Amino acid sequence: MRILVLGGTKFVGPHVVRGLAERGHEVTVFHRGETETELPPGVRHVHGDFESFADHVASLRALAPQVVLDMRPFREEDAERVKAFKGVARRAVVISSGDVYRAFGRLWRTEPGPPDPVPLTEDSPLREKLSTAGLAYNKTAVERAVMNDTELPCTILRLPATHGPCDAQHRLFGYLKRMDDDRPAILLDEQQARWRWARGYVEDVAHAIVLAVTDERAAGRIYNVAYPSAFDEAEWIRQLARVHGWQGEVIALPGELLPESFRADAFDLTQQYEVDSSRIRSELGYQERVPFDVALRRTLEWERANPPEQTEPSKFDYAAEDAVLSRLKSRS
Repeated sequence: MRILVLGGTKFVGPHVVRGLAERGHEVTVFHRGETETELPPGVRHVHGDFESFADHVASLRALAPQVVLDMRPFREEDAERVKAFKGVARRAVVISSGDVYRAFGRLWRTEPGPPDPVPLTEDSPLREKLSTAGLAYNKTAVERAVMNDTELPCTILRLPATHGPCDAQHRLFGYLKRMDDDRPAILLDEQQARWRWARGYVEDVAHAIVLAVTDERAAGRIYNVAYPSAFDEAEWIRQLARVHGWQGEVIALPGELLPESFRADAFDLTQQYEVDSSRIRSELGYQERVPFDVALRRTLEWERANPPEQTEPSKFDYAAEDAVLSRLKSRS
């Protein structure tokens, strides 16, 4: 097929483009040219600014893409990008996020009410408080703008908290640094220790996107992407420790006994965030391709070699942590 990828040069995107090219598809990537990631030689690059995307529509339509994949829609108005290919493309695929659910509002205390039941399915309630057009991030509004368009069937993939090489958020770095520094323990707010979060590894997430782009059965469907089960935070750290070889303890304590930077008061962690990914598994045959331990090891190795340029000193205040551990030892 002829596939047009909007974005696709950072983190998940290059794995998607490589996966499509390896399957023999004709792939064109539209991007700003700021990140020239190494991609297969047959991939066509078209440079342009997303803020002036309308100026490029005619030339991109002339490529006659059969599927358009938008890797970076953030605002309601971004939905117009894939809609510009009506009459040319058969389908569109739009990358969304697991934070579109109302449960995310419960978690952040922006939408009052009891916790929504988990695991969250594709039919779970979405956030009720939508941002207005023009704000930087609103994937819920993007979804509502592209779904149920009979002229251009759209597939939506709701991605999890994704770890792996090139993760700009450095999701594993805080734990890795403590393990590399041979800290005796990692402290957690006891609410956070019990909290479950939907996660996935970058290459596996990319594989899910490739399946959705290339399988006609995905037309008009919404899919959650995540590991089949969610670890609570304490167990997640123990999994990292097992792969790393760290022998320390994971200690969960009431928030008032912890340094301020460890407290989870800003969130309602009674709202678990476990996600059901069975639909994409049953309908498209999705399953993880990278063994779990290998995925963690690759991530830890990359985080070690590419630490964040800046870190908040309060995040690694070992003196404050040692004071907590000393008080615990004196009580025992």
